[in-house]
Amino acid sequence: MRDDQSRDGAAGSEEQLSPAEAYAASRERARVQATAFHGFQQLYDFPLDPFQIEACQALEAGEGVLVAAPTGSGKTIVGEFAVHLALASGRKCFYTTPIKALSNQKFGDLVKRYGAGKVGLLTGDNSVNGDAPVVVMTTEVLRNMLYAGSSALNGLGYVVMDEVHYLADRFRGAVWEEVIIHLPESVVLASLSATVSNAEEFGDWLDTVRGGTRVIVSEHRPVPLWQHVMAGNRMYDLFANPDRDGRPKDAPRNPAKAVNPELVKLSRSELDRGGRDRFQRGRGRALPAGRPGRVWTPGRIDVIERLDAEGLLPAITFIFSRAGCEAAVQQCLSSGLRLNRDSERAQVRQIVEERCHDIPDEDLHVLGYFEWLDGLERGIAAHHAGMLPRFKEVVEELFVKGLVKAVFATETLALGINMPARSVVMEKLVKWNGETHADITPGEYTQLTGRAGRRGIDVEGHAVVLWQRGLDPEALAGLAGTRTYPLRSSFRPSYNMAVNLVAQFGRHRSRELLETSFAQFQADRSVVGIARQVQRNEEGLEGYRASMTCHLGDFDEYMSLRRQVKDRENELAREGTSQRRAAAVESIERLRPGDVIHVPTGKFAGLALVLDPGLPPVSRSARTTRHPDYQDGPRPVVLTAERQVKRLAMIDFPHPVTAIDRVRIPKSFNPRSPQSRRDLASALRTKAGHLEPERFRKGRAAAADDTELARLRSALRQHPCHGCDEREDHARWAERYHRLHRDTDLLERRMRSRTHTIARTFDRVCGLLADLGYLQGDTVTDDGKRLGRLYGELDLLASECIREGVWKGLAAAELAACASALVYEARQSDDAMAPRVPEGGAKEALGKMIRIWGHLDALEEQHRISTAEGVGQREPDLGFAWAAYRWALGHNLDSVLRDADMPAGDFVRWTKQLIDVLSQIQDAAGEDTDLRSTARKAVDGLRRGIIAYSSVG
Repeated sequence: MRDDQSRDGAAGSEEQLSPAEAYAASRERARVQATAFHGFQQLYDFPLDPFQIEACQALEAGEGVLVAAPTGSGKTIVGEFAVHLALASGRKCFYTTPIKALSNQKFGDLVKRYGAGKVGLLTGDNSVNGDAPVVVMTTEVLRNMLYAGSSALNGLGYVVMDEVHYLADRFRGAVWEEVIIHLPESVVLASLSATVSNAEEFGDWLDTVRGGTRVIVSEHRPVPLWQHVMAGNRMYDLFANPDRDGRPKDAPRNPAKAVNPELVKLSRSELDRGGRDRFQRGRGRALPAGRPGRVWTPGRIDVIERLDAEGLLPAITFIFSRAGCEAAVQQCLSSGLRLNRDSERAQVRQIVEERCHDIPDEDLHVLGYFEWLDGLERGIAAHHAGMLPRFKEVVEELFVKGLVKAVFATETLALGINMPARSVVMEKLVKWNGETHADITPGEYTQLTGRAGRRGIDVEGHAVVLWQRGLDPEALAGLAGTRTYPLRSSFRPSYNMAVNLVAQFGRHRSRELLETSFAQFQADRSVVGIARQVQRNEEGLEGYRASMTCHLGDFDEYMSLRRQVKDRENELAREGTSQRRAAAVESIERLRPGDVIHVPTGKFAGLALVLDPGLPPVSRSARTTRHPDYQDGPRPVVLTAERQVKRLAMIDFPHPVTAIDRVRIPKSFNPRSPQSRRDLASALRTKAGHLEPERFRKGRAAAADDTELARLRSALRQHPCHGCDEREDHARWAERYHRLHRDTDLLERRMRSRTHTIARTFDRVCGLLADLGYLQGDTVTDDGKRLGRLYGELDLLASECIREGVWKGLAAAELAACASALVYEARQSDDAMAPRVPEGGAKEALGKMIRIWGHLDALEEQHRISTAEGVGQREPDLGFAWAAYRWALGHNLDSVLRDADMPAGDFVRWTKQLIDVLSQIQDAAGEDTDLRSTARKAVDGLRRGIIAYSSVG
């Protein structure tokens, strides 16, 4: 119908043209209709935006494109046109995404359009129709194909890199640059990015390494976004006179100048009248206003009800905490909040039961299924990385269908998943970044609020920030008014990358390739800012140097001795937490009633008398971590010097203890008798009270016999500054001086070597690999070829473990425990208790892995390779070993999750990554058929139950 109408209109206009003009117009129309783009447009029932048209026409002309546009603006239409072009021309198209969930989603979309026979999926978890002309995959899969020289690359004409701004990701960003650099020149690249402020710079680099690349930037949101602040029981517009995009009209250079004056007045009045007295926080429901002008943070239920009343649901509320998301759902359920009608509740139950029918009943209870379903039926859900992937998928599906109307989510939801809302709520503008609580950046604010406004559904979207004490409306306006953020490369050459590059191109050509990276491109432009920072640092160093000056001697020399002492102590203590715990367990097992010990840490640290070592009433051979009475090691009962009888745990013994004396325990001793306790404690103090507690502090036992440490400590005590009354004050300034001096040295080195920085790092990596026998000049040895098949943060450690035979003779579950240390990394460091590991072969192998890592760490230091710069091997983390071991042995989900104290989603994610690395070990094992077979069995043992029915990693 539309084509007929357009032809009628065109014919009417041609009647007014001369015959020659009409003929020319007819030829032009026929040419346009013959293009692939003309046919592609007919697939959509809405007109494409100018930026989409420009990008598609550039692709059809054979140009690469970089499209930078806001979330929800329809960038993926450009990627879909690349798919359309490939199919029309008989070539292949690879559609890459940063995460498996997005790959699954895109796969489903393309299958609906083109049919299952033409579309494949490769994510590591799933391999579906991999030889299809269109294959959706994670970017890592394509990188691995390029290094392996896969035949699947034959006939490849187009590659779509969705969410290409991921190349800034600290951990995975290098993969995007590797793919861009190594793709054949004949491949046309369609790069889709969020709106970044340096799109032209990134486009310049793409043009340099890929040839003709057109940069297309759009800041226009197809659905206007209105910015609000909810304070008390009122919703304020953030800007006084906003345009259709919710920003200040005429987009002034300083958006703060256009802030709603009511908000500014509210903020100032709160401060003027003693903010704290006037500020209250809603806990679930908002507090009554009380006196006129009182301000409070609206409660979660009131926020949802207010949005519901104004027709602004569905809404996503971003809470930067998994526990906070779950608590918010419970808050809503406890309040009786219901957002779904009865008919919608029935639809929800039907969909949920269909999607979860294959989950065993016993697992449903463990996973909190029934509480989760109750929330879904009411239209309420959480969404975070700790959830079971299946549950997250269901939440996403129900939300898109309008059957879930309020979602409480962490920021991971904003990473590419197609889950837009009518409104987005920001509870706070501060989040934990892994090290500290930091303000969110303009880029993060843009990414999160960009979810508001569903194209084709909503007339407008709404971003709502909840009022908090100290909220600065002008600072918020700066966040909301700055819709772009800079793209910074995180590219660094890894060990795996080095051997693969050398194998393909040799060292000289590899260096040249690396110097074409975006990281190097940016490094050459950054020296001015570095020089400015060095100057500021040097001014600070002068002040610190004056404050650390000591009248008794050279305090810098004294601090050098202190650092040497500390370094030596750390070196002696670097055995690894698992070895220390094992030694501690053994030392406690040797204790007998009457032994006097020094409890190292905890509430009852100090001298204590052992009343009972806390061993189960079984033979020593049965005292293993598998015994039900011995799950957490011995739990000795002691009498403290303060007359308390307490049962201790292994958490109180981070390192081994030894009996330092003995006290006879009278047969008449009654631990419940105050007099008995008083008498025995008195004997304890008399017998052992003269002993110096300092002797038994952490690290002393290991360090007591070390001559080098004794020499350093002696030199430290004899230094003149050791006797200074202000020594510790000087030391604090000296530590600040040392840290700033170290940072300044690093900046100066970066400034001096601002060119060839990536190639220099590559040379160091190759030097270390040559020392280990992985490279011989331009030749990659057999060991190097094995390393080339191992991808991951600890690729070199994994290769060394295979070469050294560390995993020989292990059972499948034991290998799973050991390999888990290569992938797992705790979210927060917790040194209070050593991680639990299986006894026997696995424990011995893990100890060897730690020692090999220590050797590699020393080699990296020699070659000036630093993990801080994104290169090098972090210490293996044993925190998932016990859970991996038990799951591979076949233990049930309830006991494994309870023992690991880990959310189901985290357990699934780490187990899937473990399966990936075990598959790599299987591939890299080469002629070691036993290891290859064991790795395969470990994969089979892990891929069951919750892992088997979790389709998204």
